[in-house]
Amino acid sequence: MKQRYETTVRVELAGRSYDIIIGEGLLLEAGSYLQTILIRPRVVIVSDETVAALHLGPLQASLSEADIRSDAIIVPAGENSKNFAQLQSLLDRLLELRVERRDTILALGGGVVGDLAGFAAAILRRGIDFIQLPTTLLAQVDSSVGGKTAINAAQGKNLIGAFHQPRLVLADVAALSSLAERELRAGYGEVVKYGLIDDFTFFQWLEENGAQLVEGAPWALHHAVAVCCRAKAAIVGRDEREGGDRALLNLGHTFAHALEAEAGYDGRVLHGEAVSVGLGMAFTLSTRLGLCPSQETDRVLRHLSAVGLPTEAAQIGLAGLTADVMMKHMRQDKKVTDGRLNFVLARGIGQAFIANDVAESAVKDMLQATLEPT
Repeated sequence: MKQRYETTVRVELAGRSYDIIIGEGLLLEAGSYLQTILIRPRVVIVSDETVAALHLGPLQASLSEADIRSDAIIVPAGENSKNFAQLQSLLDRLLELRVERRDTILALGGGVVGDLAGFAAAILRRGIDFIQLPTTLLAQVDSSVGGKTAINAAQGKNLIGAFHQPRLVLADVAALSSLAERELRAGYGEVVKYGLIDDFTFFQWLEENGAQLVEGAPWALHHAVAVCCRAKAAIVGRDEREGGDRALLNLGHTFAHALEAEAGYDGRVLHGEAVSVGLGMAFTLSTRLGLCPSQETDRVLRHLSAVGLPTEAAQIGLAGLTADVMMKHMRQDKKVTDGRLNFVLARGIGQAFIANDVAESAVKDMLQATLEPT
């Protein structure tokens, strides 16, 4: 039986459209959703050790009830699994299981599992279907939607990957109840981003309800996931491969990825925590450039702090970080064009835009003032 509260968001792409289904208890009913879209009733579930312990058994039971055969591959939890060694191991195991082109990979987990499994699906036998079953807030509102798949390199985050759209996304809000408080709060960094890009009304809603969201209120989570997925689906439908305004979704991310690279992807810094600091830096830079009123930046920083998110590098264990080190990492960013850094800046809350003419000296000055106060 379908859940009482269920929202479907359609990602419209020529020949490759798919649904994002948001509700409670979807993993327990996954078999009924998959029956209608699988080319043949055989899947391989890719998950990590933490998520598998919680959700793999019920998921496989649901698939079995729908006469869908399943195998499972478990990878280590954490950002360090997004590397060549784990990709190689995953591909070898998939081939050992004799996965065929008509089979489907299910990514059960957070953004790391989704990125790794999705990239494997993109290149195995030149591309096979995959389905996203995101179990973190960050993955439900962002990384599971839009077809970006990747692994990290020593030079930076997500530098090796492919665009490969899923066939379906099942966002089970009930799965979020198993998240640690820090993980749920980190996911909020991606939630608030959507309000800051072009939805001032949503930002106002978050100011009123964000505290309940990070405390795990199901109604607040369902609403936020639905709003974020609608926003991302609309952008992806217009610009699948980030040739235009999809780059707006990178608000704060040029700084965030540099912070993560400096931390070495060792688990000290969660992606959403780095995004929170990066959002603050993006608005601070916008204010220093005379684009965004200081009151708007102060309002953003106050809200992030109010929900318990970090706004300074020192708060995520990167005290002593210098502007020069940040600039070195940012020069490896995927959005560098002709050697120039591109940024997503803001004229105010809900007024983000893409800027490709920001002087490096201005960025470095902001970073020095933020990271190296005298």
